[in-house]
Amino acid sequence: MVSPMFELPAIPVIPVEGQETGFPIGRIFCVGRNYAAHAAEMGVEVDREKPFYFTKSAANAVLSGAEVSYPKGTENFHHEMELVVAIGRPLSEVSPTAARAAIFGYGCALDMTRRDLQLSERKKQRPWSLGKDLEAGSVFAPLTRAAEWGPVADQRIWLTVNDEPRQDATLAELVWSVEEILCHLSGFYDLRAGDLIMTGTPAGVGPVVAGDRIEGGITGLGNVRLSLSPS
Repeated sequence: MVSPMFELPAIPVIPVEGQETGFPIGRIFCVGRNYAAHAAEMGVEVDREKPFYFTKSAANAVLSGAEVSYPKGTENFHHEMELVVAIGRPLSEVSPTAARAAIFGYGCALDMTRRDLQLSERKKQRPWSLGKDLEAGSVFAPLTRAAEWGPVADQRIWLTVNDEPRQDATLAELVWSVEEILCHLSGFYDLRAGDLIMTGTPAGVGPVVAGDRIEGGITGLGNVRLSLSPS
């Protein structure tokens, strides 16, 4: 076996409520425009024919409670509060039942976004990577096992910046359900343990600046927190 020339930074392991062992991050898939009100505030319409996705690097993930610097290359850094679905085993077949059986748990997450770069690339029909896949751009709270939380229904999803409300909606507003997302995505990837699916953000996204404190939550799950270092 060939030895590595150098060591890479460790990818974080997400804590699991009530467990000593954590959830290792494999791949991160993100669903775009999965709340109609958010799509409208971004000046676009929901594609009701099928979901669409972008990806984020596991190496750029951080855990809830981190303090990070305002990112390079942007003047319009946005918060996006999301429900994340953690896959615990391969899907045995493409069906809602198999999709539910493959889910290990759920958690709160932040999809931090360089909005100016995302929009400038979108206008030119280019990939969103510069806007979406940035250092500390995915933030994960501890996971709760699926059996301990229950089905996705009308749980409240919210976010504050410096204790001021920014986002407030319910999971009933998801355009594509968790089962529909997993069934569709599994037609393109062999979903496996370690995969995370960020299911989209509700309306109310907006900018944050150095020194801001971000906190988000979903009923019954542990809150996610991120602080931006003062300039």
